[in-house]
Amino acid sequence: MNFYKDKIIFTGATGKFGKIFKDQYPNKNILYPSKKVFNIKNYNSVFNFLKKKKIKLIIHSAALSRPMDIHQKNPDQSIKTNIIGTANIVIACMQLNIKIIYFSTNYVYPSNKKNSKECDPILPINKYAVSKLGGECAVQMYNNSLILRIAMTEKPFLHEKAFSDVFANYLYHDEVALLIPKIINYKGILNIGGNVRSFYNFAKLSNPQVKKIKAKNLLKKNYYMYQTINTKKLNKLLNKKY
Repeated sequence: MNFYKDKIIFTGATGKFGKIFKDQYPNKNILYPSKKVFNIKNYNSVFNFLKKKKIKLIIHSAALSRPMDIHQKNPDQSIKTNIIGTANIVIACMQLNIKIIYFSTNYVYPSNKKNSKECDPILPINKYAVSKLGGECAVQMYNNSLILRIAMTEKPFLHEKAFSDVFANYLYHDEVALLIPKIINYKGILNIGGNVRSFYNFAKLSNPQVKKIKAKNLLKKNYYMYQTINTKKLNKLLNKKY
C-alpha cells in the first residue's frame, strides 16, 4: 500500500490531532469527509461513501474524547460514537476489503503497569478507555487492520505544572502524524510512544515555563512512578530508536 498514491479516508479531521494531520498531509489522495457525508453512527452512510470513493485505507481517529467526564455522564454517546461507530466502519471495510487503522489509547493498559507490551493483559483506566477498547474489539475481528495504542498529547503542553516523579513515553501530535506513513502496511496491534522521561521533562520540550510538582505527595496511594508502554515493536518496524 502506498500512502501517497492510494485513496485514503481520514476520520476526525476537525479534532486537535486531525487538524495537525491534515496540515501535514494535504495530499489529493487523502479525503477528509465531514460528518454530514460520512456519519460513522449510520452504517449506510459509511458503506455508501466508501464504496463510491473506492477507498483502499481508512485511518479512523474520530472519537468522543474530552471532556473525559462525558463518558461517565453520557455513556450512551460514548457507546454510539466510539464503539458502534467503529463497528460500522469495520463491517463496511469487511464488505469492501478496505484496510482500517484504528486509533486507540495507551489508557487501555493498567495505570500501575510499567513497560506494557501489546500482548500484555489490559485494564482500562476510565470509561473513555473502555469505549476505545470496545472499538478495538470490533477491529480485532477483522484481519486487515492495525490498532494503534497511542500515548500522545497536545503541543504545547497545556498545564502550568507537570509531575517530575512520574515517567511515561508520550509523543506530541505532530510526532505521531509523522509516523503514520511509515507503518500503514503493518497489521495487528502496535504501541506508539516516544522516549521514557518524566512528565516534567516532556512538558519542558514545548512549554519552558512549566513548573515541577510531585505526584507522590498529591496522589498518595494512587501514585505510580511508571506509566510506560513498550515500543520495541515500533522501533524494530522503523529500524530506529526513539
